[in-house]
Amino acid sequence: MLRTRTPTRVLTPSDLDAALGLCARNPADNVFVAARLLEAGMAGPGQSVVGYEEDGQLQSLCFAGANVVPVETTAYTRGPIADRVRKWNRRAASFLGPAEQVLGMWELLESGWPNVRAVRSNQPHLATRTPPSRLGVVGDERVRRARPGEVDLVLPAAEHMFTHEIGYPPYRGSSRGYRSLLQRLLDQGHTYVIVENGRVIFKADLGSVALDCAQIQGVWVSPELRGHGLGTSAMAAVVEHVLADVAPLATLYVNDFNTAARTTYERIGMTQIGTFATVLM
Repeated sequence: MLRTRTPTRVLTPSDLDAALGLCARNPADNVFVAARLLEAGMAGPGQSVVGYEEDGQLQSLCFAGANVVPVETTAYTRGPIADRVRKWNRRAASFLGPAEQVLGMWELLESGWPNVRAVRSNQPHLATRTPPSRLGVVGDERVRRARPGEVDLVLPAAEHMFTHEIGYPPYRGSSRGYRSLLQRLLDQGHTYVIVENGRVIFKADLGSVALDCAQIQGVWVSPELRGHGLGTSAMAAVVEHVLADVAPLATLYVNDFNTAARTTYERIGMTQIGTFATVLM
């Protein structure tokens, strides 16, 4: 029987440079996957990467861990990749990434993931290379990196942000796993905070850093302080720190219905460069 070679396969450590090269075609879109690959390689715990090749050249890939994230997929490559992803039969917390790719992949796979909490199909993807101070926006001088020993201080703010944003708490029972995720961010210097009277009143994380790009996530202001300009001055300080010390490009994506956050990001000079989508399980 004649067997034809499938264009898709699970990538191995020898494919790391090719996968990072593919991500580098659009660093702002692909920083999440690039950061995961740099941190854990092609075969990190609980993750797989499937690639689509033509003439021996990697054209598209899909990362699957706690999140399923397509990279440089097209209408032509998504079908074969979706067939592979379907066979993994693993539980994912979300599908996320550039809207056209995520929604196109989701259309092929949604029957296999019946328990969907929400489809957020329009999340403006924002970026800046300009320090807010150049635009006349003064950053809050109290913003600083959270220290590695401050995980207990950061935990309540992170937990509140996650629950409000996702719709369910980040853990049930023991907080050990969630604390370890927070600890890693603190150890990397990727969490920024304002601490007043022994508690965090503002927090933002760098969820992914790679390819001269830093993706900001987990932005949170204590509820009683919202609407008074704290978010604008604090985020201005975060972006200032990021552009000076971490990467020349700062990005984030935001829900289209979060008008207050979108106004804040516009004030500090972030402009839309695309649209993301997230499917929450």
